[in-house]
Amino acid sequence: MTGNGLRTFLLLAVMTAMFMGAGFLLGGMGGALIALAVAAGMNIFAWWNSDSLVLRMHGAREVTADERNPRLRQYAADTAALAERAGLPVPRIYVIENDQPNAFATGRDPRHAAVAATTGLLSRLTREEVMGVMAHELAHVKMRDTLTMTVTATLAGAIAMLANFALFFGGNRGPAGILGALALMIFAPLAAALVQMAISRGREYEADRAGAEICGHPEWLASALEKIEGHARRTINPAAERNPATAHMFIINPLNGQRADNLFSTHPDTANRVAKLRLMGGGRGYAPRPEPVPGGPWGARRGGGYGGPWG
Repeated sequence: MTGNGLRTFLLLAVMTAMFMGAGFLLGGMGGALIALAVAAGMNIFAWWNSDSLVLRMHGAREVTADERNPRLRQYAADTAALAERAGLPVPRIYVIENDQPNAFATGRDPRHAAVAATTGLLSRLTREEVMGVMAHELAHVKMRDTLTMTVTATLAGAIAMLANFALFFGGNRGPAGILGALALMIFAPLAAALVQMAISRGREYEADRAGAEICGHPEWLASALEKIEGHARRTINPAAERNPATAHMFIINPLNGQRADNLFSTHPDTANRVAKLRLMGGGRGYAPRPEPVPGGPWGARRGGGYGGPWG
């Protein structure tokens, strides 16, 4: 097991222990066993349905083979090419009608993965930058982060749910009494959130590195992150605001603009991520751009790059 995998395993083990501890405070050993059974059931449900649930929450539409929009056709073709380069099955590819530039990946494993980008991302970024973003999301798929993040979010939500019921069903009947119920209400959601955030932040750095390797140009992703950060802080994402538990799945936090890379941030500071990527690229500007995809809806533009609405 890699160091990153070991950290994730330990963090998930801590979350499960917290969930069982919450059950114990509410109902003793019987409550702990019930909490374990509930956690297992929720994780199985999340394992089978994580992709469809998240995509439905955000109103995602699949980009199919008969798509007429040339921008979406190119986005799908480039994502498929990147997946092949990464040695992955081509994921299902979705678009979300949302003006905030952002993207995420979901699914229980590479064979059942899906990636989604907002219309804001496709309209505001160059083609190369979009490819950098999708390489980052495919890195999450390759490292099976999508399952880890979904299970973590599910457990965090379950712990918070138990905390909400602590005063009503804990009280003097639990082993720790009313003080234990109060402690559960205060500390359990906080601890669950910290674990979730720690997993998310570490995974984002690793996905940045792996995504840069997949597309071959760290600067593409670095430039994309800077643009997304700037636009996302000025654009509301209504679906994300309604479903804040999914915020950690996006490449940039869709909820707010916290800049501090601290314990309470679901994403690393964007400036830190960009700096690491530019170190990978030797601190240079854009590397030489790839040849245009033959037969694509746009031809090469004078001076390199691509024409059309992305470039």
